[in-house]
Amino acid sequence: MAKWVYTFGDGKAEGSADLRNLLGGKGAGLAEMAGLGLPVPPGFTITTEVCAYFYANSQSYPTDLEAQVKAALGHIARIVGKNFGDRENPLLVSVRSGGRASMPGMMDTVLNLGLNDETVEALAKKSGDRRFAYDSYRRFITMYANVVLGIDHHHFEEILDDHKDRSGYSLDTEVTADEWVKLVQLYKERVQEEHGQPFPQDPQQQLWGAIGAVFGSWMNARAKTYRRLHNIPESWGTAVNVQAMVFGNMGDTSATGVAFTRNPSTGERSLYGEFLINAQGEDVVAGIRTPQEITEAARKEAGSTNPSLERLLPDAFAELVRIYQVLERHYRDMQDLEFTIEQGKLWMLQTRSGKRTAKAALRIAVELASEGLISKEEAVTRIEPASLDQLLHPTIDPKAERKVIATGLPASPGAASGEIVFTSDDAATRKAEGRKVILVRVETSPEDIHGMHAAEGILTTRGGMTSHAAVVARGMGKPCVSGAGAIRVDPVKRIMTAGGLTLKEGDLLTIDGSTGQVLAGRIAMIEPELSDEFGTLMGWADAVRRLGVRANADTPNDARVALKFGAEGIGLCRTEHMFFDENRIQAVREMILAGEEKSRRAALAKLLPMQRADFVELFEIMQGRPVTIRLLDPPLHEFLPHGEEEIAEVAAAMGADPKKLAARAQELQEFNPMLGFRGCRIAIAYPEIAEMQARAIFEAAVEAGRRTGKPVVPEVMVPLIATRAEFDLVKEHIDAMAEAVQKETGQKIAYQVGTMIELPRAALMAGEIAQAAEFFSFGTNDLTQTTWGISRDDAATFLDTYTARGILPGDPFISIDRQGVGELMRIGVERGRKTRPDLKVGICGEHGGDPASVAFCHEVALDYVSCSPFRVPIARLAAAQAALGKTAAGQA
Repeated sequence: MAKWVYTFGDGKAEGSADLRNLLGGKGAGLAEMAGLGLPVPPGFTITTEVCAYFYANSQSYPTDLEAQVKAALGHIARIVGKNFGDRENPLLVSVRSGGRASMPGMMDTVLNLGLNDETVEALAKKSGDRRFAYDSYRRFITMYANVVLGIDHHHFEEILDDHKDRSGYSLDTEVTADEWVKLVQLYKERVQEEHGQPFPQDPQQQLWGAIGAVFGSWMNARAKTYRRLHNIPESWGTAVNVQAMVFGNMGDTSATGVAFTRNPSTGERSLYGEFLINAQGEDVVAGIRTPQEITEAARKEAGSTNPSLERLLPDAFAELVRIYQVLERHYRDMQDLEFTIEQGKLWMLQTRSGKRTAKAALRIAVELASEGLISKEEAVTRIEPASLDQLLHPTIDPKAERKVIATGLPASPGAASGEIVFTSDDAATRKAEGRKVILVRVETSPEDIHGMHAAEGILTTRGGMTSHAAVVARGMGKPCVSGAGAIRVDPVKRIMTAGGLTLKEGDLLTIDGSTGQVLAGRIAMIEPELSDEFGTLMGWADAVRRLGVRANADTPNDARVALKFGAEGIGLCRTEHMFFDENRIQAVREMILAGEEKSRRAALAKLLPMQRADFVELFEIMQGRPVTIRLLDPPLHEFLPHGEEEIAEVAAAMGADPKKLAARAQELQEFNPMLGFRGCRIAIAYPEIAEMQARAIFEAAVEAGRRTGKPVVPEVMVPLIATRAEFDLVKEHIDAMAEAVQKETGQKIAYQVGTMIELPRAALMAGEIAQAAEFFSFGTNDLTQTTWGISRDDAATFLDTYTARGILPGDPFISIDRQGVGELMRIGVERGRKTRPDLKVGICGEHGGDPASVAFCHEVALDYVSCSPFRVPIARLAAAQAALGKTAAGQA
């Protein structure tokens, strides 16, 4: 018989942390804590395999599941001495989701399950606290109605808010027992109105309704969006955790909270978190009440007058400190904990590796290695390469004038400016229009995931450091300020007021997620300073990686940034970008308009000193490191004006006939220019262009070598080669220029001539091309286009549909398509090196900065990857992880 259910509790567990894929992260953590003898309410986990069965069998369950669940309920009953559904001493349970990858707030939870009109009275009698019993019942009705019956929270919030307003209450805790009894009746009446049936009274019906809802929530819209954004496979499914309730809402010696064993924003080694007295778990993250700090040190730092957990419940606090130290040593990582204190007794409800900012992740990994808990190599694998992006973005210039209109909590570091929007849909719409926005909400919920993804930053007026907005923003690497209570938001009128100022939708706002400040207008930003931990960890990464890492750099600034981030050379310098400078474009146009070679050469002679100066500066900056320069690649019509008005303007500036200019522009127009007259085809038709560029490169190499004292070995790259004959023709002109410059300068020039492999035919003919080419660089942007027959500029119209329907696992322009494009790369490498064993091979498409693609490049034994300067650290770390055998999927 298949085992669908695993129990835990009373110091024992059928599962363990090793069964994460089967039990989900929450279930595995509960089992592990129980096995360690920590105080965990007993319960059981229904495995992820049941979720897979559920969706494969028309949302039905295995026939033997019901019996296993019944037996597991008996297991809980024996430990706690209560029975599920009992009218005198009822067992109440929580039902929670728990996939193998953490998805905070994305799926559904039900607390206090098992309450009905009879058991609530039994709970009141047994606890001696009627208010607590009916508070728990109203919470259960609200959650169950929402999660299982699909009735929105606002129906119940409206009833409660009306009552509080009439009674002059500001907090739920002020509502009396008799008032909760009446409110529960109103809640049940609202369920009858909205659902058409009474609120279910049978605990078994309640339980199976909640189990079905948790499995159903795996496929809800917000969970799907989260999985897409975080590359979590749909096939993983979720587990369901059913656990005996412990109550944080049993008065002033009860509490509930969330804690991290280290600060998730900074990585500082100190207990960090929040709690609420007389509350249940959802209250802490929902932002309904402002949470309090766990430690006295954190309370003082926050300037709060509310007492800390350390002061209020010192025995429970001491036990929490003991347990967090046990768990961090056991898991050898920072842990995210959920706990409840029931009448002074601490209970652990969750442990998992905590989500953290990139800054915190670096510090935690380096310090754990320094503390001897993990090795340097393991520290390298602990950082998600793409997360380093968070460290490489601007922060507010300390010299800039700050018009602070409010201050909230520094929930996720970094700064961002943008137009104010009040809804997630508006955020997504404006992002699609290319506008930067700040999402301003009273509080966020899982339904806001698409808007948070679209926004530059998030601002909420409610919620703490562990609110939904804070946790999700940190995971996304977005700046976030939460709990800015001085701000009033009117989402209907689309305005916000703060500090005597009213701002409307579309006005500019800046948030500083590192300080919690909210500022009017757009504030000047500066480049980030990388921490000592960054340098330490990247040093460890560089020590183990085999792949070289270069940068795609077309300007001196690009080159300087690339060196700052650890690039070992330039893997792609696109010379055409230099031609668009306003001081040069006229000479370029003269060259294109020229009717014969003599006139073309005259125009090119004007460009030569400009190109040479560009290359001298790049070579000087790179100080003898390799620099790969690609000859002119784009179609010539890109340099010409379009439209009568622009043509007339350019013709006047050039002293040219506008009709001639228009005719030439028309002559160069193509139906499909990316497959037309470009790349080596231009160099073959107009060899004088390649000659000018080659001369500029070689003269610059001599000059830069003389100035720096370091020999320059330029790598000249011919684009869009399909045959060896093409390559030979262009190389002949390059070699002639090298020989000429050597004679003129008396200097010997070491150089290499290679090609981009960006056509399928070039990959297939790599063996032949390598007879003449000294290096290959895969231009995977074009290779992907030409392999798939997809224009990357137009692919957005259908690629989302393809990935949603499972035709493609992801966008092939972001991560290399291993089966197609990747296979062509394998063929190119193997055939090229069979001809020329020392053939140097790299990649210079945007894939060079994608961690999964870097792992593939390591696998096929490329020599280096080249990417945009800001992605160099990502590539360095990804290359190290590939060498250490870590999969590119990253850490869960």
